[in-house]
Amino acid sequence: MLPKNFVSSYLPFAQEAQAATRISALAILAQAALESGWGDRAVGNMFFGIKDTDKGKTGKGQLLVTTEYLKTPNQRNLFPEVISVTWNERRNRWKYVVKDWFRKYDTPAGSFKDHAQFFILNPRYAVAMANASDPIRFLQEVAKAGYATAPDYAKVLTQLVKMIQRNLPSDLESFGIPGAVDLFEMPSEEDLWDYMGHQLLATGDGVEQETPSGAENRE
Repeated sequence: MLPKNFVSSYLPFAQEAQAATRISALAILAQAALESGWGDRAVGNMFFGIKDTDKGKTGKGQLLVTTEYLKTPNQRNLFPEVISVTWNERRNRWKYVVKDWFRKYDTPAGSFKDHAQFFILNPRYAVAMANASDPIRFLQEVAKAGYATAPDYAKVLTQLVKMIQRNLPSDLESFGIPGAVDLFEMPSEEDLWDYMGHQLLATGDGVEQETPSGAENRE
């Protein structure tokens, strides 16, 4: 989906979440764009890559292939299935390609609502919530609190916030970023591939489908 189409389709959900939680709609859309590949890979209406702590037992989870970056190569026990573990020189981390459980939703609206509640109910995001109206600061604090294992998560999201800002309807330009500059740098291809690249969804019937990869650690 083109960025402009993504923004026009999902801005109403982000605005509803902003009204209820004060979390900037820009920040919400940036995370949704990154985690879902601009909406093209929102498997099970999952726009934010939130882990399913019930491990699929309630029927509201899905087992997906994803990417994690960890400091040691001996944490295979954290995941239901490990596909590969390799050293990533660029990020100075061990890159795990694994299968893990993520939440799924009946509708996109359900995903956006759950995302907002996730930050409210998790004390480790208290600092982020204290900066909820500032999209850049909010996302920086979300990254610091461990939402993702990729070390450049906040940087990529900051770039996407600026891109989304450029694609807002003309009557919504008041969603500006405090202290923003005019320069815009696209995330690198490798950065985006980690989150938006084609991976596989392992389903209960043995069928595999394309789904996003990510560097998620949100439970």
